[in-house]
Formats: sequence, C-alpha cells, structure tokens
Amino acid sequence: MKIARELIASDKLKPLFDDPLKLPFGRQFTDHMFTMEYSPDGHWGQARIKPYGPLVLDPSANVFHYSQEIFEGQKAYLSPKGDILMFRPEENARRLNRSLRRMCMPEIPEAVVLEAECELLKVEKRWVPAKKGASLYIRPTVIGTEAALGIKPSSSYLFYIILSPVGPYFKEGFNPVSLWVSDTYSRAGSGGTGEAKTGGNYAGSLLATREATQKGYSQVLWLDAGEHRYVEEVGAMNIFFVIDGKLVTPALGGTILHGITRKSVLELAAELGIASEERRITIEEVVDGIDSGKVTEVFGAGTAAVISPVGKIAFRGVDRVVNGNQTGPWAQKFFAALTGIQYGELADRRGWVYTVQ
Repeated sequence: MKIARELIASDKLKPLFDDPLKLPFGRQFTDHMFTMEYSPDGHWGQARIKPYGPLVLDPSANVFHYSQEIFEGQKAYLSPKGDILMFRPEENARRLNRSLRRMCMPEIPEAVVLEAECELLKVEKRWVPAKKGASLYIRPTVIGTEAALGIKPSSSYLFYIILSPVGPYFKEGFNPVSLWVSDTYSRAGSGGTGEAKTGGNYAGSLLATREATQKGYSQVLWLDAGEHRYVEEVGAMNIFFVIDGKLVTPALGGTILHGITRKSVLELAAELGIASEERRITIEEVVDGIDSGKVTEVFGAGTAAVISPVGKIAFRGVDRVVNGNQTGPWAQKFFAALTGIQYGELADRRGWVYTVQ
C-alpha cells in the first residue's frame, strides 16, 4: 500500500507526558493520524499519514443520521528491548471486518489494516509509554461520509486511525470494582448489532451507566433483552465467573462482543490449570452462588482494562460481596499472564505478539 506522508517538523511536536501511569484514558492524542477513503467507484485509496486534526464532513453525512460507524480498540506496548508490540492485531482486523459486514459497510483487507497501524506506530514511536501499566491505545474507525439523507448504505467512507497514550483504565487500578445489575435496560437484543463494535451499542448504554455511577457503582452488569435473566456483558467488557472451581463465561450468540481478551483468557485457561466453559448463566445462579460460596471470583476482560476484578454486585437492592472484596487468585493469574505476554516479558509460545517492523 502506498501511503502519502505529511509529517510535523520535530520542533513543532506536542510535549510528552510526565508520568504515563497518571494519564486519563482517551484524553490525549498523538501528533499524527492515518486516513484512507472509500470512493463511490468501490475502491479504498488515498492512504495518508498526516497531522492529527478535525475531520471535515458535510452536515448531511451518513454517519450523523444513520450511524454507519464501527471502530476497534487495541494497544501498543514497549518491550524491555524497546520494540513496539501489538497483541493479536490480526484478531482485531478480523473483528473490524465482522463489524463492517454487519453494518453494511465495505471490508478492508486485514493486511491493509495491519500495515496502516504499523506505519502510524513507527511514526509515533515516541508516544509509546515505557512504563508497565501504560500503553498506546489504538482506535481504528470507519464512518459513512456520503452527503445525502435517506436510509441506505453510504456510497463513500472514511477509515482513520488515531492513537492515545493511556494509563490504567479504571481509577481503582487493578483492584476490585463494583457492579450494578440492570434488570430494566438492555444493551443488545437478539438479531441486533450487539456483536458489532458500533457506536450505537455504546450510546444506548449511557443512561444505565449513569444510573449505576450515581448509585456509587463502577459499571453495569447487563442481562439479556428477552427475559432480563441471563448475564451477557459488564460495561464494555466480557464477564467471567469462577463457579465450583471452573471458569465460566456467557456463550457468544449474536448479542455479545467477540472479545479478543475473552478469547485469550479461554485459550490460556487450561495452561494455567483451570477448566473453562461457555454457557448461559442466570443472574440467580450468580447471586445464589455468591451467597453459598460456589461463586468465588468474578472479573471482566477487555482491551482497555485487560482484567478487571469484581468485588461487589448489586442486584435488586442487595449488595453481594465477592471474595471479601479482594482480587482473586485467578484474576491475578490471568492478568499477570496476559500483561507479561503483551509487554514482552513472558515467552510468547502462541504467537500472539506482533512486533512492529
């Protein structure tokens, strides 16, 4: 792929952060971005790396009115040797195209996505934090740009990538968070866009999330839309339970995101010494299991936080404390294994780490 470059002079670059571990999530952005356009003739082209800045879009652009938009979330890490590492980026490119198909948008070859990320990361290497716990967040996005009203797929699109240096996602750090179970609101319904990484899914979650935070909880534990009984996701993460010594997570079925961290946890489980299972889990099984001691750990899994231990779950006005509100041993093991691989500290026997060349 031919990429045109418009780079900022070195004396005009933004200043770097003092302590990367204190960076708020998604508030600071690097000097440059990648863009590529899809034209009505049916081709992706005009790839550019240029200064980070506002997009110019027509007020009638498709994305504003019909929400043809998808994105990805991934990270770059700095290894002890100073190499830029990405964790399973091929999976992100594959999921990006799954989302594009669901939203009736043109796919982008996986190799093109990966090359675009690598070229931008090489330009912005100085922004990759050197401290473990901090990273450079990568946000590939595709939006419909056709200037026309009318419910139909856009004929033109913009693919862009921006980068943001980030510290830990939760203010609690790697410490237990509290969840509020919503049995009124739904994140996604059967046949909908729940497994696509599209902005509308997240916009629809904001009201319930606001209610949860107003009540003093960190995130919402989502139940299914049909019966408000089966556990699906937590916030924007996949959810795991340790039940009777087995690792259990809700099965994918169209309403749950195909999490790459989720997939990695399941693939690591046997190696770390715990059996795993994907199945339907009722909220009654969860709360009764906490009460009886059958549920010994709960944690979320996702790109932003990696592993997020859960210390408390509120359901219908009753708070239930998990593992004494302490981080459990399995959350610790998965966090240590995943971050060790991501930062290049542990052997990558599965070929999950991609070194930017």
